[in-house]
Amino acid sequence: MKPLLFAAAVTAAVPTAAGAQAVASVPVLTGTRVDVNATGEVTRVPDLAVISAGVQTLQPTATGAIEENATRMERVRAALKRAGIADKDIQTSTISLNPEYRYQDNQPPRLTGYRATNTVNIKFRDLKRTGAILDALVQEGANQINGPSLTIDKPDEAYDEARVKAVAAGRARAEIYARSLGKRVVRILSVSESGAFVPPPMPYAADAIQVTGSRAKTEIDPGTQQLQVNLSMSFELQ
Repeated sequence: MKPLLFAAAVTAAVPTAAGAQAVASVPVLTGTRVDVNATGEVTRVPDLAVISAGVQTLQPTATGAIEENATRMERVRAALKRAGIADKDIQTSTISLNPEYRYQDNQPPRLTGYRATNTVNIKFRDLKRTGAILDALVQEGANQINGPSLTIDKPDEAYDEARVKAVAAGRARAEIYARSLGKRVVRILSVSESGAFVPPPMPYAADAIQVTGSRAKTEIDPGTQQLQVNLSMSFELQ
């Protein structure tokens, strides 16, 4: 019965390992099988900032709201260009126009104007300039700013390092089981990656503001992020 159980376990592991390496077929199990989960982690300093910035305007007419919004948004875009942000790193995320109503008891809603919103997502890699860019956006009319969110621009190399650590951790765990059972690890039967954990972007801490003279200077501390890879591994002990 052991060979049949082992074959079923290997077959079931293949479709659940999204993005994992192919699992090679192995001969019939003759020893004891041990399954372990292992995690590899690496630490990196974020090198990419993402900001959502936009303009919201309120005017009595729809045309007035749109025109004022477009004028102020042009100033915001010009400020981004002066800051050296490339066109490919500026992406429109929201454009909206909505009526505004005033509600009073026992009376029908009364239209009071229109609210226009235009928001863009901005990426930049010189984190030391984050504060200056935020300040410039505000000065040029941006009245809606979220972020920055800090993340890793190209994490593949870091994830590969985490994979190597995860394999080593899985092997070490199997060795512990083997010693406790009076056995030894003779071979690895399968490896599947259950997923590489992408850390969520770190939100900007709103209290990181220093006042210099009459103007506020925004300071950004990138800190560090952990990138994680999780593996499921099977070993044969004898």
